[in-house]
Amino acid sequence: MRSLIAKFYDPMIVVLLLATALANVLPATGEARAAAQIIANIGVFVLFLVNGMRIRRSEILAGFANWRFFGPLSLWVFGAMALAGLALSHFAALHLNPLVALGFLFLGCLPSTIQSATSYTSIAGGNIALSVVGAALINIAGVFITAPLFALLAGSEAASLGNEVIIRIGIILILPFMIGQAVQGWTFDWVSARKAKIVWLDRIVIGVLVYVAFSGAVEQGLATMFSGRGWAMFIALTAGFVLVANGAAWLASGALGYPRGDRIAFLFAAAQKSVAIGAPLAAIMFAPEVAGFVIAPLLLYHLLQLFLAAPLASHFSQFETQPR
Repeated sequence: MRSLIAKFYDPMIVVLLLATALANVLPATGEARAAAQIIANIGVFVLFLVNGMRIRRSEILAGFANWRFFGPLSLWVFGAMALAGLALSHFAALHLNPLVALGFLFLGCLPSTIQSATSYTSIAGGNIALSVVGAALINIAGVFITAPLFALLAGSEAASLGNEVIIRIGIILILPFMIGQAVQGWTFDWVSARKAKIVWLDRIVIGVLVYVAFSGAVEQGLATMFSGRGWAMFIALTAGFVLVANGAAWLASGALGYPRGDRIAFLFAAAQKSVAIGAPLAAIMFAPEVAGFVIAPLLLYHLLQLFLAAPLASHFSQFETQPR
């Protein structure tokens, strides 16, 4: 039992729980929150700089060349999932806080997470190379696509992508990634040798972002804004989204005629959602007192997708995959 828990244990779950708990007990307010936001922005810049260093340009080009996989994956992540998030947000608005309901649309527009998607693909015996390239490309595309897609679907009354937001996305997310790509020839080996430490950079930066966002939400009364029925509805809607997303992604990969290994890679890259992109974007697009509400569905979805991915990967690993 202990070995099974160790196999599927993800420290990100602990980081997210600690960040939200700390925000509830000791939220950052006033000048402290402003200082924490500056630290978070610096962390995001460094994080995307390192991302640019560690994603090979050859992998990016290989992914664009494999349109039979990357094309449907892109349409699924930024098309089907975004529309599902839009529909769910309209339904949630009838029962939940409007900003939390809007968070389901934000969740639907986000790309997949690289780390857990590739890890669970590996455990499940899927096409690891395809998973790495597909998830990496979807994340890169998400930096450019998620914000305008969200603004388009949310409508001008709910969200606007002003010049200030565009400039901040460019400076904090896109610029460091491009710098990382430019210096990759000199830095790739150094970054690769420190992979374990860099994973903790991801977790710490995301933890700070979540703490800042939830501090604003706690200050606005997040804990007392829902009734018990409201919390039950929130959890049920998020869990339903996770289950439907995974089931539909598996069926879609079968309809596309992918071999089993490719179907597994498609499943984990298509149904999972990235806190590593979602938290920085939310911090840039929304004020802290708004961001905490908007990312609430993302955080719960992320936790639930990890709990679901473990038994799925274990199930798939029991069967021999088709040659890739």
